[in-house]
Amino acid sequence: MAAFDEQEYTKSFDLSIWKRLGPILRPYGACFVGMFAFNALTAAVDVALPLLQRFAIANFIEENTLAGIVPYGAVYLAVILLQALSVVLFARNSMYIEMSAGRDLRRKLFTHLQTLSFSFYNVTPVGYLLSRVMSDTNRIAGMIAWNLTDILWAMFYVLGTFVSMLLLNWKLALVVILIVPAIAVLTWYFQNRILHWNRKVRKLNSKITGAFNEGITGAKTSKTLVIEEQNTAAFRRLTESMRVAGVRAARLNAVYIPLVLFFSTMAVAIVLLRGGHMVLEQVLEIATLSTFTTYAVGIFEPIQMTAANIAEFISLQASIERVTGLLDEVPMVRDTPEVEAKYGDVFEPKRENWEPLKGDIEFRDVTFRYPDGGENVLEHFSLKIPAGTTVAIVGETGAGKSTLVNLACRFFEPTEGQILIDGRDYRERSQLWLHANIGYVLQSPHLFSGSVRENIRYGRLDATDAEVEAAAKAVSADTVVAKLEKGWESDVGEGGDKLSTGEKQLISFARAVLANPRIFVLDEATSSIDTQTEQLIQDAIDHLLKDRTSFLIAHRLSTIRKADLILVVRDGKIVEQGKHQKLLAKGGYYHDLYSKQFAEENAAKILQ
Repeated sequence: MAAFDEQEYTKSFDLSIWKRLGPILRPYGACFVGMFAFNALTAAVDVALPLLQRFAIANFIEENTLAGIVPYGAVYLAVILLQALSVVLFARNSMYIEMSAGRDLRRKLFTHLQTLSFSFYNVTPVGYLLSRVMSDTNRIAGMIAWNLTDILWAMFYVLGTFVSMLLLNWKLALVVILIVPAIAVLTWYFQNRILHWNRKVRKLNSKITGAFNEGITGAKTSKTLVIEEQNTAAFRRLTESMRVAGVRAARLNAVYIPLVLFFSTMAVAIVLLRGGHMVLEQVLEIATLSTFTTYAVGIFEPIQMTAANIAEFISLQASIERVTGLLDEVPMVRDTPEVEAKYGDVFEPKRENWEPLKGDIEFRDVTFRYPDGGENVLEHFSLKIPAGTTVAIVGETGAGKSTLVNLACRFFEPTEGQILIDGRDYRERSQLWLHANIGYVLQSPHLFSGSVRENIRYGRLDATDAEVEAAAKAVSADTVVAKLEKGWESDVGEGGDKLSTGEKQLISFARAVLANPRIFVLDEATSSIDTQTEQLIQDAIDHLLKDRTSFLIAHRLSTIRKADLILVVRDGKIVEQGKHQKLLAKGGYYHDLYSKQFAEENAAKILQ
């Protein structure tokens, strides 16, 4: 599967893409109506103020009298107060839309991310996802709330101004109205070019966010490998590419906006020239010319603002495409509607319908190839694993040891054939039913920010403190707690970075034990634990795996001697299978692996 960020967006302005925001914005229809209404009221007041100015010139200045100035002042003050109130109210609605729609978009994305398959995260960098969930959603919500507000106000104001000018003097009004087609043509010409470069800016922004994330999370590795210079050079190239794309977009805007300004200014100049002649010819009152000039000058800013906002809205389509593209990402492994109806989904499980899991696993004529692979990893593979069996999978690094486990755990599904759990195709029951019965201890375990106790309790959220501590003691994780200043309440740090890899593995092991699963997967779970600690938990492992179906993906062959079945993997294929002594006696690939590692371990002991 290709990385999500590789998708190119090339559509010009497309209303169907904008309609995708409908379900997000629909709950705030009342706020949009309020924003619309108070925007119209604000614009109406702005249009009325020059008419009040015309009244003052005609009745007080030209007549050289102050008769009626008090009622006029009261009306003017009331209009100003009405304007202030309407601005406060439409701003309040806009702010509510921004905060609420942004929250809903982020929730929707985060919820959707929980449903995606493991394969999606194998090819999608965290930085790209962060850019979509945070940067793009903020931009969409902010522009919908505030830039749309500006556009609405400008539309109402310009429309009201044109109506007023037509009523005052339609011939003079036509001069100003002529700028509208010119701006429409300019917008049509520039929109695709602006959209193209802004798409590049947003895509490069995602890559920069990803580089930031990798630079921070991989800081220790970078320093130990002394590759700071290479990292800096790569980051410099990314930022330079974004600068070039941003400058291109800015140049287009820099041409677009001044052209709008030019046409608007020309209209004002023509009004002053033609209107002045009409006043001299006594076919136009000076009060009307003053009002007309105020309108002509005042209309310049909203037209310019509208042009800028349209350019911004054109570029916003790229963010909408990126967010909706992520929402359109389909999980590779999905339950059927019938299964969801009976067993529920990950957010609303129907646990009362879940059957107990015994742990019988059968691969029946399974053929499998990875979605982005060209050849089969397994071909017509069959294997029965009775409940309580411990299966060890061995092989050199990169041989494909995890493939069988990924299939058994339904992280992937067979290309052909079936995998049966307790005699039924596991696709007939929900993923959550299976995953809730699996305890998985990774080679590089992930701990969540919080205390040691909280991290172990993630195995079963309703567990008591005594059960948490018992699970930790069973795998010697209590020795980790004993070293920490605050004991069980000690903070493990982000990702568990305050603990060693071995300590994180022990806590991860305790978390899996607390869940009391029917299937255990230990993915090289003791590879980063020192020999002494490994010996401490070996007896615990033997006890804990009893009567549970278990998969041991092991680098140290000494850890899997007691396994009921050993599968030997080479170049993605199972080349040997059997018990330890039988495989040694065969003198094949397993014998060579074991002999080589045994010699290396002995050499390491001698050096110690």
